[in-house]
Amino acid sequence: MHERSLPASPNWYCSRCSDVSRRGLLGVGAKNIIFLIDVSASSCRVVGELAGHRDLVSGFSFCQHAGQSHVCVSSSNDGSIRFWDSDNKVLIKEHAAHQSPVAAVHWSPVDKNLVVSGDEKGVVVCHWFHTGDTASFFPEPRTIFCLTCSPHTWSTVAVGYKDGMIVLIDLSKKGEVIHRLRGHDDEIHSLAWSWLVGEDALYSRPEDSEANSGAPAGDGKGCYLASGSKDQTLRIWSSAKGKSVMTLKLPYVKKRGSAVDPGVKERLWLHVHWPRGRPTQLVSSCFSGELVMWDLTRSGKQRWTLFGTSSEGQNHNRIVFNMSSVLVQDDRELLISTSMDREIKCWDLASLDCCWTLPTLGGFVYALTFSPVGTGCLALGVGDNMIRVWNTLTTQNQYDTRSFWQGIKSKVTALAWHPKKEGSLSFGTDDGKVGIYDVFSNKPPQISSSYHRKTVYTLAWGPPVPPMSFGAAGGKPSISLYSCAGEGTILQHDPSRLSGEASDIDKLIRDTNSIKHKLSPHTDLSWKPDGKVVAIGNEDGCIEVYQAPSLKLLCSIQQHHKIINTLRWHHDHSSAPELHCLLASGSSNAIVYVHDLRSIIENPPESPVVLTEPHRRLCGHTAKITDMAWSPHHNARLVTASYDGTAQVWDVLQEEALSNYRGHIGYLLCVDWSPVDPDVIWTGGKDFTLQEWRVSKQEFTKPPKGKKMLELKEKTKTNPKQKKKNKKPPGAGGAAPLEMNGGPVAGPKAAKEQEPSEDEEDEVSSTNSSVPTVSSESQRKSSAVVVIKSKDKPDLLKKKKPRSMLPISTSMDHQPKEDLLQDCITLASVKHSKAPPAGCVPGQGEHIHLGLFSDRQALYRMFEAEEAAHVEAAHFDCVVYLRLWSGDLEGALQLATERGELNDHLLSVAPMAGFEVWSRTVEAFVKQLCLQEQYLKAASHLLSVNKLYEAVDLLRSHKLYREAIALVKARLPAEDPVLKELYTCWAAVLEKDGHFSAAAKCHLAAGASFDAAKVIARKSDVSSLRTAASLARISGEVALAQSLALRCAKDLAAALDWVGAQEVLSSQESLLVHRLHLCVAELLAAMLADPQVESQSCVSSHPWVSLGERHVCLQDRIRDVWEQQFGVSQKSEGHCSVGALLQELKSAESPTPTANVPLRQVQLYSSLHLTRAVLSWLLDDEGQLMKELWKAVAWFRDAGHLSVSAELCRLLFPDADVSVFSRKHPKTLDYKEEEAKAAATSLQAFINYQHLYEHWWRSATRITNGSAAVSSPADELKDKVMNGGISESEESVCPATRRCDKLDFDASLLLSEPHAACQAVQRSVREVQERLAAMVLQHGRAQEEKPDSAEKETDGPAQISTTTESPDSPASAGRRPEDQDTLLTLSSKMTEHQKQLADLPDTVKMYPHPDVVECCLVLLHVSKASPSVSESLQQEAKDLLRKYATGPTVHKASQQFLT
Repeated sequence: MHERSLPASPNWYCSRCSDVSRRGLLGVGAKNIIFLIDVSASSCRVVGELAGHRDLVSGFSFCQHAGQSHVCVSSSNDGSIRFWDSDNKVLIKEHAAHQSPVAAVHWSPVDKNLVVSGDEKGVVVCHWFHTGDTASFFPEPRTIFCLTCSPHTWSTVAVGYKDGMIVLIDLSKKGEVIHRLRGHDDEIHSLAWSWLVGEDALYSRPEDSEANSGAPAGDGKGCYLASGSKDQTLRIWSSAKGKSVMTLKLPYVKKRGSAVDPGVKERLWLHVHWPRGRPTQLVSSCFSGELVMWDLTRSGKQRWTLFGTSSEGQNHNRIVFNMSSVLVQDDRELLISTSMDREIKCWDLASLDCCWTLPTLGGFVYALTFSPVGTGCLALGVGDNMIRVWNTLTTQNQYDTRSFWQGIKSKVTALAWHPKKEGSLSFGTDDGKVGIYDVFSNKPPQISSSYHRKTVYTLAWGPPVPPMSFGAAGGKPSISLYSCAGEGTILQHDPSRLSGEASDIDKLIRDTNSIKHKLSPHTDLSWKPDGKVVAIGNEDGCIEVYQAPSLKLLCSIQQHHKIINTLRWHHDHSSAPELHCLLASGSSNAIVYVHDLRSIIENPPESPVVLTEPHRRLCGHTAKITDMAWSPHHNARLVTASYDGTAQVWDVLQEEALSNYRGHIGYLLCVDWSPVDPDVIWTGGKDFTLQEWRVSKQEFTKPPKGKKMLELKEKTKTNPKQKKKNKKPPGAGGAAPLEMNGGPVAGPKAAKEQEPSEDEEDEVSSTNSSVPTVSSESQRKSSAVVVIKSKDKPDLLKKKKPRSMLPISTSMDHQPKEDLLQDCITLASVKHSKAPPAGCVPGQGEHIHLGLFSDRQALYRMFEAEEAAHVEAAHFDCVVYLRLWSGDLEGALQLATERGELNDHLLSVAPMAGFEVWSRTVEAFVKQLCLQEQYLKAASHLLSVNKLYEAVDLLRSHKLYREAIALVKARLPAEDPVLKELYTCWAAVLEKDGHFSAAAKCHLAAGASFDAAKVIARKSDVSSLRTAASLARISGEVALAQSLALRCAKDLAAALDWVGAQEVLSSQESLLVHRLHLCVAELLAAMLADPQVESQSCVSSHPWVSLGERHVCLQDRIRDVWEQQFGVSQKSEGHCSVGALLQELKSAESPTPTANVPLRQVQLYSSLHLTRAVLSWLLDDEGQLMKELWKAVAWFRDAGHLSVSAELCRLLFPDADVSVFSRKHPKTLDYKEEEAKAAATSLQAFINYQHLYEHWWRSATRITNGSAAVSSPADELKDKVMNGGISESEESVCPATRRCDKLDFDASLLLSEPHAACQAVQRSVREVQERLAAMVLQHGRAQEEKPDSAEKETDGPAQISTTTESPDSPASAGRRPEDQDTLLTLSSKMTEHQKQLADLPDTVKMYPHPDVVECCLVLLHVSKASPSVSESLQQEAKDLLRKYATGPTVHKASQQFLT
């Protein structure tokens, strides 16, 4: 259909948007169309398009199987997959299995019927071409970027994702994942399989062969996969192992005189292509458009080679998106590449040189014009911000084009060659810029300093007119450049001085023709070739012809009634002079008019002539005319371009349609006749293409009509329902073209990286906001917009018409014409007659609408009628405004109040009705706002009527405390009680919600510092307690500060943060004694800790805790640290005096020891008694000293930490003698009071108890080593004693090698008969208590069983057996079978035992000894193994056993010594 063509630019950021068939047919996705290009080694030719997708084409692939190579498949962002016949250029079938935009599609090289596609949601779909079946898989919940089918196994597909993951899936197993290939860090742009089966081709080097040892070559189980990623690397993967075997990093090659900086993240698309016959060679794109051939068998810089190095200018200059290769007839393998530079290049893979380049267009073709001087030089103005200049007559390169972009930065909408100066090309842009390019130089263009406010639509060269024709300092120019733009002005530029100010020719037209009224905005101009007259088209459809140079108006052509789009004078080199004055005009209606102005030009009239009839009328187009051109080879032959999507050739004189061209998709914008071939015409349009076609080869002679035109625009067989689904904005020619051409060129993927200065999206976005067609002004532009908005997006773009305030009168003014004319007569009678016509009262009845044109009373009557209508229609807002207009302000406000429709506007005019009305209206509006929950606005309005307290109450009642406080502090005195009340209320709410810090701030603001500290302390964490203590101290709440500081310090100490604890207490001098307590606790914890266990290391500790002096006893270390660090000694005075400190510490809490207290807490309680002991020592109070020491040791013992208790005794009394208290400060204790003596005796007894066990273990170890046997009862007692007394850690303290012939302690202290008697009675009490508890338990169970006799019979024996005590139980120990315990007998026994306990001395009960019976047994065991125990001691032990050894176990153990 067409000869040569420049197609639309291939889509960007798609992994496979172009492909070549086996026959050398290249398919390229551009916008929503696939262009088909026949390629060979020497040239290329666009042979057709595949149109039908409703959105961007995102993928394209040919079937590479013989007999089916004409079939291809495409995917789109509209979610569809379409199969095409490329020979007949028709749609075969469509699949809609995807719900999201499709990202990639590929036709399997193995199975001729299998097509695989993937969408942005991660869904992979298999399409079976022969059956039409589909199968969906969801291997990964990730965004798919690319996919490719294996050339060896039909079921294997590699999928690349946005996050850098590559997945190999098996289609035969429902999309099961075979391998996940991890290694890339960013988007996977491309995947390519090796065409060679096996994985040994890359390992020609011996050091690499080891990596391939696992998979033998040629086994068919694997092959290589290449991947390219945005992370700037290529990877080669083993599909058998699922691992990367090679990583290639892109080389940083020099370009344009500078090296690529690897640190700068620039735009990159890394496509990889594995040529079919080259198993070790891989082609990839690079940073700035270079192509790289990789030799995978080499290393270093020898591994890669650049394409196109034989000469300059071969490479792309922007990133490359797609590559595909084909084998042509002469066995040459060609590589086709598409790039962001909008060029398609063909490369010879043997020489790596570029064979040819096909330019493409990235925007609407707005203007095209042939140079009148340089024959065959065609200039194109394109919407991608560039000018192309194409030498169409070159024989060596059919597409010899150059692009110009410097200084443009906007769509190029108008072009005009200089009529005499070769290479001088003027251009106009969408942003109002006018400039001149010298196309034979590399210099940037000259830009006019005078800018239009809107789009430039027409440029024309012509003779200068005043004031430029008068000349200036630079002399008179020989020719001027005229520009017409969307704002309706025509500027005259001096081409030699573009920096000077351009002149508006409207001033000359006014002055010359004495015009006072405003001129209609201009939309086009055309100078007659001889320069004598100029035709100017206007927005109102009028064409005016002016005589140069004064621009005297010769005639006005009032033929068109719509905006003039294009004007063209017939050329003056024809043989017939009568044709020289033919003027053709095209407007936004579809008819072309031709006027013959010969008589007017040759004989100018004195006054302007108005022409209303054309010389010729050319009818046939069905949409507006955008451009036209006279044939330079014929007389009166014209070609026109239209929004109906066709170009029409006319014989003007015969008014005959000769040829109609329908090769474009969408409307046409520009046309020109070839200057060298009478049969060739060039057209450009909305489909981003420039097409060359022959008049004689066209099938049609006239433009299409009706449905035929719609079918032509659609180029698809979609039904009307499908059209409605399309949401893309259509072109002004109708909805149909936009369904095919509505998608943006770059698409959603490109949008994220495109540069606005160079990379333009599809012009459809422009059509929604000022698309310049060819030569129009602002209203022509807006007319296109109106069509777009009204036809396709009424809800989004069409403004809703406001409701009329006067609907009755408005409707009555839209009556039939006869009634309206009669109204004029009636109104005239009313105005000019004293007696109005009978029955005519303006503003009432049938003459309501005349109230607007009569007096005020009539207007009020009309208002009343209108109000009644509004009330009936429930349009009360209109009633309010009508009352407002008529001056009934109070009535309007009253109605709005009743309806709850007060607003800010009504409130603003309320003061006009007086203060009382205004105040009442404000109160009503406040109530209305409260119902609408606009409390802040309501409170603000209350302030306007000076109701401050009411505003505060309103805010407080709705819990807007922050705003209420701000209002009070801004407007009321600081001592106002409402402020404190607000703070208190807000604090309570905040505290309830857990916002303690904010609540504390409220309490502080209200002057309640105590409450503030208490609130902060409620959270009870360390930081809150520390803050609360500081706050209380600063606020003067001393007692609270001390309490909180103590709580915080105890928590820190429990967490072993000793330094933090001391810091908290150091802020208050009155807490010195507690600092001393924590000092003792820290020393105690450090000395009791195992130095080999690092896990016991504390969070923070003081340097004086170091265990350097191990031989110093604990109390001496405490005394030294107190004196050095805290200044506390016997000589201290004031608040540091020892007496005062001890008195203060006595009030500290000291609970009763239990077995459930954690060890760290036990240490704190023990250290408290130890602190009191040291203070008593400093006071020489020996009695109190000994009692506190006993309590310190007893805490560990009673809490179950016996080994720690023993260790503390060793730290306090290294010599095992409680009377020797200090080595450094010699002190021998002498007790006068009985209680102190009892405490000392008890403490000494426990020390001796530990030594007794140590002695026993040593002797037992020696006997065991000597193979002596130990009796069974002794072992049993030994186990008992171990479990109840000494732990393993104590056992390990004593070495077994030491001699122990004699006891090194006073063992008689352990055989205290008072304590033995006390312990015997206590054991008896425990036995009675246990028997009582068992009896109560048995009685309770019997009571539960009574209600159900059946259960009682069944479960009775079992329950009796469970409640009956076993012979070995403590409750039955020592009882005879005939004994029958009753509650009475047990109670009497308990009373007897309690009396015995009461008779015992208090010191015996208060300060207990170790178990005397146990000590007797151990001593007797030791006496058997060693002569260290005296006979008298043994006898004493036996006597005590006979008297106090109760219980079966102890009784049994003692029998061997008593018999």
